[in-house]
Amino acid sequence: MQRRAWVEPVLFGAAFVAVHAVLWWLTTTSGNLPLGDVTITYRRWIETGQQSHVWVGVDQVWVYPILAIVPMAAAALGGVASIGTGWLVLMVLLDAVVCVVLWRFRARVGAVRIRVVWWWLVFLLALGPIALGRIDTVATVLALAGLAFVVCRPAVASVLFTLAAWTKVWPAALVGVLVLLRRGHRRGVLAGALVTTALIVLVDVLYGGAAYLFSFVGQQSGRALQIESPLATPFMWAAAFRAPGAAVYYDREILTFEVSGAGTHAAAAVSTPLMALVVLAGVVLALLAVRRGAPRTQAAPLLALVLVAALVATNKVGSPQYIGWFAVPVVWGLVAGRASARRFLPIALLALPTAFLTQMIYPGYYDQVLTVQPWILVVLTLRNVLEVVLLVWGIVGLVRLGSGASLSGASSSGGPSSGAARSVRQRGRMDA
Repeated sequence: MQRRAWVEPVLFGAAFVAVHAVLWWLTTTSGNLPLGDVTITYRRWIETGQQSHVWVGVDQVWVYPILAIVPMAAAALGGVASIGTGWLVLMVLLDAVVCVVLWRFRARVGAVRIRVVWWWLVFLLALGPIALGRIDTVATVLALAGLAFVVCRPAVASVLFTLAAWTKVWPAALVGVLVLLRRGHRRGVLAGALVTTALIVLVDVLYGGAAYLFSFVGQQSGRALQIESPLATPFMWAAAFRAPGAAVYYDREILTFEVSGAGTHAAAAVSTPLMALVVLAGVVLALLAVRRGAPRTQAAPLLALVLVAALVATNKVGSPQYIGWFAVPVVWGLVAGRASARRFLPIALLALPTAFLTQMIYPGYYDQVLTVQPWILVVLTLRNVLEVVLLVWGIVGLVRLGSGASLSGASSSGGPSSGAARSVRQRGRMDA
C-alpha cells in the first residue's frame, strides 16, 4: 500500500493539468467572450487606477467589495495588456492551492472513501470557462480553503470566509452558519470575522476610501431581472412568444442583459423579500433541528446549502458564475461524516448537470439566449428548475434532520442510544 501511495497524487495531478488546460483553451477560444469581464471590465478598472489614480471602491462607487481589486491588480502585474493571461495563471494557482488544502478530506459513502477534490475537478469541467473567468473564483477558493479549518481552527475558517466575503459578498453566509451552529468557539469565530473586517476597513480608510467602502451594497438595488435568473424564466418565454412589451435589452449602466415586460418590475421587487424569507426559514429550521438533538456537523452544511441556494434561486441576478458557489456547501456536506455524505451524494450528482447546463447557456449558446430561441430556453428553464430543486432539497433535508433527531430523542429512555453515542463520537469531525 505504501509503495502505491504515490499513484493517486500523480493521477490527480495529471487530471488537474488536463482539466485546467481544457478550461484555459475554452476560456480563450469560446465565443461570447467568457473572459470578457477580465480583459474588458477588470482591465478598464485597473488602467483607470494606474493612469488617472481613480480607483473603484476607493475614489468612486463600485459593484464589488473592496478586496476584489487585489486579484485584479495582481493579474495585471505583468502589464494590463496581458491581464487575461495573468488572470488565468492566478486562477489555476489558486485552484491548485485549494486542492492541496483539501487533499486529505474524503467522502465516505458505504465502504467507499473518495477524495472530494475529485468531485470538485469534475464540477469545474462541467461548469466550463466561467469557472476561471470571474472574480467569484477567488471567493469560492477562499471559502473552500476555509472548510478545512471549520473543525480544528474555526477562527481561521472565519477569517477565510470573511476574506471571501470582502471579495464577493455571498460567503458572509458561511460566517453566519459558523456563528449559529458551531458548538463553542463562537468568540473565536466572531473575533476572526471582526478583526479581519476591521483591518480591511482600516486600510481602505487610510487610502481615502471611507465614502465608498459600502457602495457595493446599493449597486444591486436598482437592477431589473437578469435574463438567466429563475424569476425571469416566464418573461423570457413571453419574449419568445412575442408577448407585448416582453423583450431582452442591454443595461449599459449595469453592463448586463435584462428582460422587460408586464410584471418584471414586480418580480424584481419581490426577489429580495423572498430571499430574506427563505434564508430566515432555513435558519429557523436548522436551529430547531439542533435544538431537537440533530448533530451540528450535519446541520451546518445543510444550512449552508439552503443559504447559497436561496442566494442563487431567488436572486434577480442570475449570472452563470453563481453556480460555482454550490461547490462550497456540497464539499462541506460530503466531508461532514458518513451520514452527511450519504445525504449530500444526490446533491453532489445533481450539481454536475446544473453546472453543465450553465456552460451550455454561457458561454455555449448565449447568443441564442439573447435572441430567445425556444430550444435554449428549454435548457435555461431546466437549469433554473434544478437550482430550485437544490434549494428545496436542502430545506427538506433540514426538516428530516430535525424530525429524525426528535424521533431518536423520543425513543431513548435514560442513557444514550447507540445512535446518539455515534453522534457524540462524530461531533466536531469533518473527515469522519
